[in-house]
Amino acid sequence: MAKKSEQHTGQCHCGGVRFRATLVDGFDTLRRCTCSYCRMRGAVVVSAEIGGVEILQGEALLTSYRFNTGTAQHFFCGRCGIYTHHQRRSNPNQYGVNVACLDGVSPFDFAEVPVLDGVNHPNDTGGATRRAGTLRFVAEG
Repeated sequence: MAKKSEQHTGQCHCGGVRFRATLVDGFDTLRRCTCSYCRMRGAVVVSAEIGGVEILQGEALLTSYRFNTGTAQHFFCGRCGIYTHHQRRSNPNQYGVNVACLDGVSPFDFAEVPVLDGVNHPNDTGGATRRAGTLRFVAEG
């Protein structure tokens, strides 16, 4: 079955950085991660191929951060500090895109989000990616 790519526009909080993301399989790649950085950041992400994130405005505002092995590159707005996307360590040919930055999308739109074990990263263990759990959102009232 062919992947269903979807295009979405998005922006950081201040609107200084605007982008268009082509998601490789729509929202079917939705996830969170337990690594130290993702855990502190708390973002829900979806996948885009390298070249699948086009910066439409504010490229000069983007700042990046690397840690540990330096493979993953995390991009955020230097003005408002919001994380927009990152180049993945698990697959450097993909970006993780912050769903909260996509126009008309909220992380609370998804009842369940798979959480992957980034503490025991497959690039460190040599094993397969392990699911650590599921984040659930239950609306009140």
